Amino acid sequence: MTSRIALALAAAFAASAAVAQGPAEPRFNQVDLQAEVVREVANDLMTATLAAEANDPSPAQVAAQLNRTVADALKTAAEFKTVKTRSGFTNTFPVYDRAGKLTGWRGRSEIRLESKDVQAMSTLIGRLQSSMQLGAVAFGVSPEVRRQVQNELLTEAVAAFRERADIAARALGGRSYKIRRIGLNTGGFVPGPRPMMADRAVAASSPSVPPPAFESGTSMVQVSANGTVEVE
Repeated sequence: MTSRIALALAAAFAASAAVAQGPAEPRFNQVDLQAEVVREVANDLMTATLAAEANDPSPAQVAAQLNRTVADALKTAAEFKTVKTRSGFTNTFPVYDRAGKLTGWRGRSEIRLESKDVQAMSTLIGRLQSSMQLGAVAFGVSPEVRRQVQNELLTEAVAAFRERADIAARALGGRSYKIRRIGLNTGGFVPGPRPMMADRAVAASSPSVPPPAFESGTSMVQVSANGTVEVE
């Protein structure tokens, strides 16, 4: 009996709540819109990867050679206070001849550099290239600069969205509009083209391997606004 009374009361409460709320507000002339704003930003962060390779009949000797080369490279890099350095990928694997016979071992170790000081990076890379190979080099926008630009673009993205909403309202013959939903996306980021070494060379720190010169270039930071407006 108690359970039946409780269910009846719950049903009555739900019915009265539905009456109090009334019918759902009608929605007419809803339009989905998207607006994007983009800004070209100078790259201020450089990253580079250098690798050492070794071959020997003994895997222990391969590891020893790589360890010495990487240790010397890290010691050299420590002299450049504006450059962040960390160890990268390392592996050792067997080498076989066509008959499937083990003939030796080969290894490779990487170090990765990062800095906003392109001049220091160039000089350091020149010094390390006497014992290591230069691999990937990339330029981009640092997180703090990208975040600052995105914050500035948020206002522009909302303004661009409102401008499109005005156009949509006029096209539909409406007097005004209401924004029903809007979302902002700050994930847009387009890196610039792969950097090329400049034709000129800066002052050499090693007589055999002059340091390369780089052009940092630019990247595109993008913010988009998408949502729904209701034309009245």
